[in-house]
Amino acid sequence: MDIVVHANSIAEWNGQRFPCALGRSGVIADKREGDGATPAGDHALRRVLYRADRVARPQTVLPAAPLTPLDAWCDDPKDPGYNTLVRQPYGAGVELLWRDDHLYDIIVVLEYNDDPVVPGRGSAIFLHIAGPDFAPTRGCVAVSRENLLRILAGCDSTTRLCVEAH
Repeated sequence: MDIVVHANSIAEWNGQRFPCALGRSGVIADKREGDGATPAGDHALRRVLYRADRVARPQTVLPAAPLTPLDAWCDDPKDPGYNTLVRQPYGAGVELLWRDDHLYDIIVVLEYNDDPVVPGRGSAIFLHIAGPDFAPTRGCVAVSRENLLRILAGCDSTTRLCVEAH
């Protein structure tokens, strides 16, 4: 069963509709690094990363691993590690995954620009926890912690995040 995300910041899963946060620039078909847009399309759920100091391992059939304070995601299109998990210190631009807020307490890594990685097409596109006000993301899709846990418990290896442009 897929998670359908509409451009009006409503997601649907298992017969339920709930709010979600999208990129500050909306949904776009031609994603570029730094544009603040959420990429349209169907994205498989690859794996889960989580803060074991804050949450238990989410119940899911997806591969899951705890984050460490040194984990980051390379967002430098010129680096060979672009759009991959890296460890700090790292010699290129990164997005830190160990955050003071709770947005990345649970991260679902999506199938986006990863097979093959195309420099500049966008990096660190995740499904993660939304802030209390559902503020726009930098390109990810974010839902409440409760809904993310519900999705993870009910998804399977064929589940996709289907982001609609209109």
